Parts: sequence; C-alpha cells; structure tokens
Amino acid sequence: MIKFITKKILYGILVLFGVITVIFFLFNVLPGDPATIMLGQHANKESVDAIHKDLGTDRPIMEQYALYLNDLSPISIHDYVNTKSHWYLDPAKYSWKSLMTLGKQKVMVLKVPYLRRSYISKRPVSDIIKETLPETAVLAFSSIVIASVLGIFLGIVSAIRRNSFYDRMSLVLAVLGMAAPSFFVGLIIAWLFGYVLRDYTGLTPTGSLYDIDVWDGEKLMFKNLILPSITLGIRPLAIVVQLMRSSMLDVMSQDYIRTAKAKGLSLYKIIIKHALKNALNPVVTAISGWFAGLMAGALFVEIIFSWKGIGNEVFEALTKNDLPVVMGATLIFATIFVFINIVVDIVYGVLDPRVRFK
Repeated sequence: MIKFITKKILYGILVLFGVITVIFFLFNVLPGDPATIMLGQHANKESVDAIHKDLGTDRPIMEQYALYLNDLSPISIHDYVNTKSHWYLDPAKYSWKSLMTLGKQKVMVLKVPYLRRSYISKRPVSDIIKETLPETAVLAFSSIVIASVLGIFLGIVSAIRRNSFYDRMSLVLAVLGMAAPSFFVGLIIAWLFGYVLRDYTGLTPTGSLYDIDVWDGEKLMFKNLILPSITLGIRPLAIVVQLMRSSMLDVMSQDYIRTAKAKGLSLYKIIIKHALKNALNPVVTAISGWFAGLMAGALFVEIIFSWKGIGNEVFEALTKNDLPVVMGATLIFATIFVFINIVVDIVYGVLDPRVRFK
C-alpha cells in the first residue's frame, strides 16, 4: 500500500511540474511588458530597466525558469549574502526555515511557495488568492452537493422506473443540462428568479457570500449563494443523473441482486444495502473530478452574479494583463485537481485491493 501511495504522489508531482513548465513558457511568450504595465506607457527607460532588473526579466529565459521553479519549490536554495542577486533570500518575499548552509553564501530552506506579486496592485498573489479562493470553494462545494444529492436520487428513481415517462423526461433534461452553456443558464436564472420572481423568492441577481452593511459591518449572506450554486451545479447534476442511472441498471442486473429479490427482500433494502454501494463508484469518480473543475470553471457564473471569488479576480487580471495573478490562480487550480485525484486513487486502493495491482 505504501508503494502504491508513493507512486501516486510521484505521478502528481510530475503532473504539477509539467503544468508549471507549460504555464511559465506560455505566459512568457504572450505580448506585453510588465514594466510598462506597472509604470504606464510614458515611463522612462531607466525606470523600465529598473523594473526588469527587479523582476528578473532581464535575465535569459532559462534562468528565469530556474528562478520561477526555485520560488515555487517548498525546498529551495538561495543566496543569503548578496542582496542584489535574484537568488537572494529576501525576507519581504519568503517565509522560511533554514535547513542547511551550502558554502559561504548559499542556504537550503524550507519555505512557503512564493507566487510573485501582482503587477497592478503590487500585493502578493498568495494574499489575493487567500481572500478570493474560499468564496469560490464555498460556491463549488454547494454546487457539487446539490448535484450529488439530487443526481443520485433522480438517477436511482430513473433506473427503478426504467422506460417510464419520468425516465424519458429525466434523460431529456439531462441532455439539456449538459448542452446549455453556463453563462446562458446563469443569465436566464438571474433574470427569472432575481428580477421577474424577486418579490416571491426574495433573491437578488447579484451579490456575494459577504455583504457590507453601513451599520452592522460585514454580514454573511447565504441567500446570495442559492442562484449561482444552482447555475454552476446544473451540468454536473445532469451527468450524475445519467451515470447513476446507467450504473444502477448495470448493478440491478447482477446475480446477487436477483438472489436478494428471490429471498423476498424489499426493494428499499436491496437498493440501500446491496446495489447502492457498488453503483456509486463511477459517480464518486465524476463528483471528485467535477469539484476541481467547478472551482476552475466558475468564472462566468461569478461574473454574472458578481460573486467575489477567484474566477472574478482572474477575469479582472486577464483584462489588465496581470500575469502573476493568472499564473498563480492556474497553479492553485492544478494543485487542487491533482490533490483530489490522488486522494480518490488512494481511497479506491483502500476499498478495492485489485486497483493497487493494476
């Protein structure tokens, strides 16, 4: 089991290394000068050169890549003497614990990965992500809960009532849910429930998890979560319904289910005690993948409903060519996705020993 877990973790590290490499070289070939973004179009050459030197963009591309990897790595090597070196262990950038010294100037440290600073606000990208990621995580989690609970229930009912009117309608709605773009569904839901039926629902088309009140200060507003979470959860809901129906139909045709029916067990006991556990495997895989995907794909939903999450922040960064924020957010999404997949693979290995030997 230890070998299996180690292999999955190493695979995850290799995937992250590939993502970091692609992100770095992709964003470094895009047009746009960070010094011009920070100083404006009328900046003088001396100021532009100073910014390039501070950011390290005056160095060869491979050295910039090595510096980027060193900044992101939790274990890294730095110069603790030469303050003008790009490898300098700057207290303003890093939070570290020294591991060992390497010669007279170098030191190996254990540190928090450094995601650079925003070109526009000059704030650390890690601080920006800390502020916005929780709201996106809450939105994605609530969406996947809605999709999971309703999808599993509707899928079971469709499988039990196979070829009925309800079954056919659920298939039609599932296809529509998968085909409709999130931005279109979001606009319809915001208009219908936030404007037309506002007097009945009490919901607003815009708002975030926290609202600022003049007298009471910051207030938690769970009702603002309803419309965006439904919008974001429609597509995974459609997929979960389809997967649960197909998986349940396959399980219900197995010999042990027929044996349970022959023994006179009720349909409820057959589903809960025998069929559901085995039918949930593909659904769990889909749900685990969709959670990370929803966090990365919440961009349009956050824009439509003015949700102050990381998707909205990335959109603003893209419009301003603020590449460190976009790169940092992309890496966070990739890390979450890889971590979730590793956890799911390990759980599968624990539940089904055959997985460990494939």
